[in-house]
Amino acid sequence: MQKPRLSLIQIWNMSIGFLGIQVAFGLQNANASRIFQTLGADINELAILWVAAPLTGLLVQPIVGHMSDKTWGRLGRRRPYFLVGAVLVTLSLLIMPSSPALWFAASMLWILDASINITMEPFRAFVGDLLPDEQRMSGFAAQSFFIGVGAVGASALPWMLTHWFGMDNTAAPGVVPLTVHIAFYVGAAAIFIAVMWTVLTTKEYSPEQMAAFEAARLAQRGVDAATRPDRPAGDFRRWGLMSVIIGAVVTVGVGLLGLEKEVYILGAGLIGFGLCLLVHAALKNAGNGQNGFSEVMEDLFAMPAVMRRLAVVQFFSWFALFAMWIYTTSAVTGFHYGTSDTASQAYNDGADWVGLLFAVYNGVAAIAAFLLPVIARGIGRRGAHMLSLCLGGVGLISFMFIKDPALLWLPMIGVGFAWSSILSSPYSILSAAVPAAKMGVYMGIFNIFIVVPQVLAASILGAVLRAAFGGEAIWALVLGGVSMILAALSMLAVKDEV
Repeated sequence: MQKPRLSLIQIWNMSIGFLGIQVAFGLQNANASRIFQTLGADINELAILWVAAPLTGLLVQPIVGHMSDKTWGRLGRRRPYFLVGAVLVTLSLLIMPSSPALWFAASMLWILDASINITMEPFRAFVGDLLPDEQRMSGFAAQSFFIGVGAVGASALPWMLTHWFGMDNTAAPGVVPLTVHIAFYVGAAAIFIAVMWTVLTTKEYSPEQMAAFEAARLAQRGVDAATRPDRPAGDFRRWGLMSVIIGAVVTVGVGLLGLEKEVYILGAGLIGFGLCLLVHAALKNAGNGQNGFSEVMEDLFAMPAVMRRLAVVQFFSWFALFAMWIYTTSAVTGFHYGTSDTASQAYNDGADWVGLLFAVYNGVAAIAAFLLPVIARGIGRRGAHMLSLCLGGVGLISFMFIKDPALLWLPMIGVGFAWSSILSSPYSILSAAVPAAKMGVYMGIFNIFIVVPQVLAASILGAVLRAAFGGEAIWALVLGGVSMILAALSMLAVKDEV
């Protein structure tokens, strides 16, 4: 029994929800640092304030993925999570721009990102559930298109409100401008409407149908259903102890060597991961390993080879993206506009221009979503992704060499191709390599390799900029460009199974 091919309209209906998700994500990326700085954050504090967001995804996505794999109800398998997440994101967007203090804004970023992750993760598995292998590149490309369209509007909204509707983009010190408030309110409406469209227009297959589809897919490839290797509890205990010890050494070393406090995040992360492994080992030894937590830990260490190699690509790709999201506002306002005064006209003009630059790369990503499947047919999905990552890396590095801010839209063309491909190509390759019954949990685990580089960036980028580059944010974009080129080279080790 083969999965039927879906029409273009069906693919678009199942992907429109991503339009709303990216409106929220785009508003967060383009405006969170602006809100933090307006409420008194120093440029050197931005990375640490951002770190809660990726850490939330690290926890939420595997859990939601595992739960959605096991969920079958009146709304289906993934759609209940779309709906719950959309409601939470809507409420978060309504509240965040009115944050009365920095700590409150940082907390709202954490809640907003957790809510986005609840909605976003099942959408990745949704494509794997509903589309046959040969249509998955198109399915993820459709998501990339709507991501691009949504982010264009989200990133450019404050600029449009100022230049098209005459709203003032400045406010008293410590007050978030009205343009940012209005943009967030528009985003709240957009995500709720877009996700509801997908929930109401798309049906999911039954468990029986999914089992039949997977059996037919494996038979076509001439392989039996994959069985997860049963690793002994001792392996998890050994890895857990090693992780805890390394984390403790890092944590103690920060104090002894006088390193930046952000590096504590690395130590705490290693200790936390090690403790999770130790808890799983204890549960397994006691014969209590049949639970959601233990299943996720087992699945983590049973990843297919393709997934492990893609993890390296994701690491370098998302390190670059996080550097860009955190530091572009500071880099452009400081390097190109010559100011760090958040109450000045120059700073707010520069911040608005960054929003427009983000709109450019997302607009390019929407167009590239149509081009990437065509390019992939010519040079393969691996080759298309390598090319796109190289364009993005060159684009980020060129920020250092382009002095006129009016020309900064040019490197954003390359960034747009990279962003579109990052959102589609790895997931298309991955979905063909993992069992259908675990599509959700593996898409969630795959997010770990998005989060880890973001945590690393939040932990060390500020310290590296201060120690090696005099605190100049423009160098964060250069380092991001180098990282994206390393991601392209890492694709050479990835084998595409379709």
